[in-house]
Amino acid sequence: MNEHPPTDSDDAQAEPEAQKTLPPLHPHQRRVLGVLVEKAKTTPDSYPLTLNAIMTGCNQKSNRDPVMQLDADDVQIALDGLRALEAATEIQGGGRVNKFRHHAYDWLGVRGAHAAVMIELMLRGPQTLGEIRSRASRMEKLADLQMTTQVVNELIAKKLVVPLGRPGRGQQFAHTLYQPDEMQRLDVASAAAPLPPQPSAPAAAPAPAADTDALQQQIDELKARVEKLESRL
Repeated sequence: MNEHPPTDSDDAQAEPEAQKTLPPLHPHQRRVLGVLVEKAKTTPDSYPLTLNAIMTGCNQKSNRDPVMQLDADDVQIALDGLRALEAATEIQGGGRVNKFRHHAYDWLGVRGAHAAVMIELMLRGPQTLGEIRSRASRMEKLADLQMTTQVVNELIAKKLVVPLGRPGRGQQFAHTLYQPDEMQRLDVASAAAPLPPQPSAPAAAPAPAADTDALQQQIDELKARVEKLESRL
């Protein structure tokens, strides 16, 4: 009996492997792998994807940073590299055109919300916790900022994510699949980023109306005494 081809749900049910050290990926490879995972989650009816569908997903202007203009050769080279890393597979499609599926869950060693955060960082670059939460929720719901922080911290512990710049509001986080020169540029950019604006000291509160009235009454009384003394003199 022939075995059925693996599905995306099969990936999700597989036992996670021990965390391994992952090699840096070329920007085109990151974009292609990100598109495969994203489309498997958001448009499962069209998954696995043809080469043309991957190219369209890579070049779309929404949910992408930077916007790319990859041609079929660029996508094919990226797919060949991902196949060599066992992060993607080519399969026979229903027609004449072959299709491609990802093995990102096994390759990255994460699933669920952790995988969604990684893919969003691969598709859009460094982001704040708030941005990660709103964008990754397209694939896996992140209930609140506390849950997002927990997921990001667990990815940091797995050495899949790294914080950029100074801790605090506006701090960004990036995946660790950048090539060395790219990561160096990110480090330099985050170090040069200006400090977030600090809240100014609150202005002194105006004196309560009752205190103001009492002070004015004292002034009036003093004036009256001065006028009485002047009249005696």
